[in-house]
Amino acid sequence: MLRAMRFQRDLDSGQNPDGWKDFVELAKSTGAAFLTMHSWALDHDELERMSQQLAEGDFRSEDDLEESRWLKAYIGKTGFVQLGWAYQGCVFVYEAGTEWYERYQQLRELADDSGGFMIDEPDQDE
Repeated sequence: MLRAMRFQRDLDSGQNPDGWKDFVELAKSTGAAFLTMHSWALDHDELERMSQQLAEGDFRSEDDLEESRWLKAYIGKTGFVQLGWAYQGCVFVYEAGTEWYERYQQLRELADDSGGFMIDEPDQDE
């Protein structure tokens, strides 16, 4: 079983903006054969769909709608980066995200949950 070790930082903070370089150097020093990378950038169509879901939702809020409009300033910008590598049964993961990405994620969850109630179903084992 692999264990994951996470290193997180905020892209907007001034604390060691080159921390990802240290993470890559650490991977090199262990002889890691490869490093995985994933990034996420805000897409115009995705933001429009989310904004529409928020506007049509049962529990819509003007504040949430205003925030979704505010996010248009970040279209095309990277909000999240993840690097990773494996070493001796552990996976080391470095994640960095912006404050606006975190707010986007919260709005995305609101949009996905709007329009219906989540019903807790009993476990099949019970």
